[in-house]
Amino acid sequence: MQTVRDDDGKRYVLVKRSGDSSRVRDPATGEERYLPNDDLTFEGVSPLVAAASGVADPVRRAVTAVHDERSLGLLVELVDRDAVSVVALLDAYDLCESDLHGLLGEFRAAGLLTETTVHGERGYAATEAAREAVAALRGGSE
Repeated sequence: MQTVRDDDGKRYVLVKRSGDSSRVRDPATGEERYLPNDDLTFEGVSPLVAAASGVADPVRRAVTAVHDERSLGLLVELVDRDAVSVVALLDAYDLCESDLHGLLGEFRAAGLLTETTVHGERGYAATEAAREAVAALRGGSE
């Protein structure tokens, strides 16, 4: 599979190429349709990356940063609890310090957390992207 763009710059995944037209899939909707080959330009983007682009950015960030149910639970807790100190996180959950710091680092790199101060201690707060992702994963919106 390959990716293509139409004359308007919209990205599609090429499903099948024929003589005059090609069947393409819109990564945002999954809809397939035929477009004239003359209107399509080939791209070098992975079709899997193009397919993932149909998922909202905050959800993509969360899904790629979360590795298991414990890390998902930590992200949900951070969204629900607002700003939490590292000491409180270590006291509240069954994560060793190195595992906790590893997850917090991954969440920060994904733009899901921001470092803050809570009652004079180092802590973390969920970003808007984290709140949007958790709301979407819960099946609703905030």
